[in-house]
Amino acid sequence: MTTTRSAPDRLLSVLAAFDHEHPALSLTDISRRAGLTLTTAHRLVGALTEWGALERDATGVYHVGLRLWEVAALAPRGLALRQVALPYLEDLYEATHENVQLAVRDGSDVVYIEWLSGRSSVGVHIRVGARWPLHATGVGLALLAHGEPEFQERYCAGPLASFTPHTLTDPARLRRELAEVRRAGVAVSNRQVTDDALSVAAPVRGPGGTVVAAASVVVPQIHARVAVLVPAVRLAARGISRALGWRPEDQQRC
Repeated sequence: MTTTRSAPDRLLSVLAAFDHEHPALSLTDISRRAGLTLTTAHRLVGALTEWGALERDATGVYHVGLRLWEVAALAPRGLALRQVALPYLEDLYEATHENVQLAVRDGSDVVYIEWLSGRSSVGVHIRVGARWPLHATGVGLALLAHGEPEFQERYCAGPLASFTPHTLTDPARLRRELAEVRRAGVAVSNRQVTDDALSVAAPVRGPGGTVVAAASVVVPQIHARVAVLVPAVRLAARGISRALGWRPEDQQRC
């Protein structure tokens, strides 16, 4: 039996057709990627373009429009958090001259909402808006370690994607690593995504002490001095947390 798709579902499927690998699409491409007839895609794309969610260039190709960006900027875990965090991320960058990142958790993924690129730092597969599994990155481990116990257990049960021979894919090992993150207050991800990178991350807390984000620095693994990086990352995360309204006494209730 064929299930009829609702109007909101069809509309959202048009927007979901765009991603980092497909930032510009023709009407035919949108129709195919959204699973819609050309006629339906044409009607929905027209409505979205008129509203400003999509823009059509001189060649007839569509891009995500500025109106959609304006709405997305209202997300409390997006632009507002970036604006509060940016001075502290810049301080962390000046202290290390390495890649500096800010990320939040979305379901089982970490989503990067800010990234400052070091001039001669290690190459990373990260950009603003990029997603990675929680267990494979420093920021992801910091966020996962402070997630709800039930969620942690479901996540650790797998499946756990592997990117290098060093990626944490054993549930028991991952559980031990998360316990260490909570004990130490920082997460260290060593060559989990690429063989040449190491990241140190610390949780960012909001009012009441709840972990709302994580800040990190990514450095070449061969030259990594974790003992030097840990205080710098902690200081940045603590500064962002205070700017968000967290107070040290809240830590006791987390």
